Amino acid sequence: MPNLKDLKVRINSVKSTQKITSAMKMVAAAKLKRAQEAAEAARPYAVRMDRMIAALGANVSGGDGPKLLTGTGRDDVHLIVVATADRGLCGGFNSTIVRAARRKIDKLLAEGKTVKVMTVGRKGRDQLRRVHGDKIISSKENLARTVVGFTVADEIGRELIRRFEDGEFDVATMFFNRFKSAMTQVVTEQQLIPANLPEGEQEDTGELKALYEFEPDEESILAALLPRNVATQIFTGLLENAASEHGARMTAMDSATRNAGDMINKLTLTYNRTRQAYITKELIEIISGAEAL
Repeated sequence: MPNLKDLKVRINSVKSTQKITSAMKMVAAAKLKRAQEAAEAARPYAVRMDRMIAALGANVSGGDGPKLLTGTGRDDVHLIVVATADRGLCGGFNSTIVRAARRKIDKLLAEGKTVKVMTVGRKGRDQLRRVHGDKIISSKENLARTVVGFTVADEIGRELIRRFEDGEFDVATMFFNRFKSAMTQVVTEQQLIPANLPEGEQEDTGELKALYEFEPDEESILAALLPRNVATQIFTGLLENAASEHGARMTAMDSATRNAGDMINKLTLTYNRTRQAYITKELIEIISGAEAL
């Protein structure tokens, strides 16, 4: 029969845990609104940036354009940027991103490609270094303790461009979670370098060419615009990741709070039944002793 003191201690422990998970849920809910607004505000800018680059790239011959647009002409070395959170307790948020990145890495290795990894966030680094630790060339963490700023994305973008210009890789791809709702996040694979011109933008491109005259020439504009586009795409991904993280944490903590409530109810019921059994046993012993006299 369970000990009443042990049951009482366990009930109090679960109640303390429930208070923590409930507080974390409220904090995540408060942060989610601001993060969601930031992510949604950044989407139109990133989309228009893609369209503008598509319009400019349409007038540049393949071999003469900037390498950030045309690439190196090879795809032998791939750099995988894995953006995750620095903290856990957010359900499967980090694991889904890392699994998608692992599948990509394994696929590239099976094709005979060379793979390098850059992690943004402690959880991605910790999970990937167990299997692909030798491929991690750069790791960043605690870049945005409160709010994701463009400075963080610009810093990562500059490092990517520097490594690309030094010939360290041919293609850079970023993995992150795109925010849909508090309960739904979609793992997204975004090619950063060379610029991934959106398909089906021919009509938009033609429209832009009809409406705008570019001055100076397209190559000069692209040379200035492409580095900013890399930082913009990274910034958008980090904002989407931040909103997804808060949404996933809010959902996970809500589920944990409800599970703790269910456990408290079960333990309380067990405690009451055990206490009743002890009282009944003592009464039987008293009555038996009185009858024996």
